[in-house]
Amino acid sequence: MLKFDRRARGWLIAALFSSTLGAAAQTSLLNVSYDPTRELYAEFNQAFAKHWKAKTGQDISIKQSHGGSGKQARSIIDGLDADVATLALAGDTDALFEPGKLIAKDWQKRLPHNSSPYTSTIVLVVREGNPKGIRDWDDLIKPGVKVITPNPKTSGGARWNYLAAWEFAKRKYGGDDKAREFVKKLFENVPILDTGARGSTITFAQRAQGDVLIAWENEAYLLEKEFSAKFDVVYPSLSILAEPAVTVSTKTWIKRARAPWRQRIWNTSTAMKARTLSARISTDPPQPRRRRNMPSSFLR
Repeated sequence: MLKFDRRARGWLIAALFSSTLGAAAQTSLLNVSYDPTRELYAEFNQAFAKHWKAKTGQDISIKQSHGGSGKQARSIIDGLDADVATLALAGDTDALFEPGKLIAKDWQKRLPHNSSPYTSTIVLVVREGNPKGIRDWDDLIKPGVKVITPNPKTSGGARWNYLAAWEFAKRKYGGDDKAREFVKKLFENVPILDTGARGSTITFAQRAQGDVLIAWENEAYLLEKEFSAKFDVVYPSLSILAEPAVTVSTKTWIKRARAPWRQRIWNTSTAMKARTLSARISTDPPQPRRRRNMPSSFLR
């Protein structure tokens, strides 16, 4: 489940806002993020705005943009004026450097834990009572099983799903060729490829499509919270340690003449304690804690 420890909370806040505030009485920021972080940042932003107002007297408005991680990275490259990018995986963040040096080349070294403030993993969500008897990845390639997962071309979460399934098959059946064949069969059972993780969640939960949803763990627990009587969460025998990334857009804060405020905001932000988040946001600190029903194998 997604929980921030105090250290993770502090430097995530610093990363999000240390390079983005100016001297104006009211400041507007844009956080461009991947699909299933809406609830996380809605609460986080509210807590930060209250904290910043108390510390500085400044009002701050934090806007959010959400979508598939790859699609969001492309939007930034194409001109979306992000102050901060909080994408699903490092590869999407790396892509922001190449076209126009939108971020620092060494962005991953600028914050602890390779600029990954929290972790999650990939789980399987099934209908109540698990009518298809789904227990592990190899159940997803059985005839008649409909799998819901986003499109790996646009969704960071889908790429984590893909990698977890690939590694399972590689270890169980031996080699990349067998893994490729396994993943091909899995995607033959996917009737709909949404562009992002939240879209797939809606397809599975609200539109009642599919027998199993491959999902971020925090997205699975959101489903469990909203529809507790309708779904069960299955932890496969092997999954992957997903490490979403965070970085500031150096090009944006230079353009907006905000660089002189960097250290001041860093020092102030790290003092904030967003205590209300940990009980409701299902992510883990950078060093995940062991929980019941966790996969017996956990990939890094």
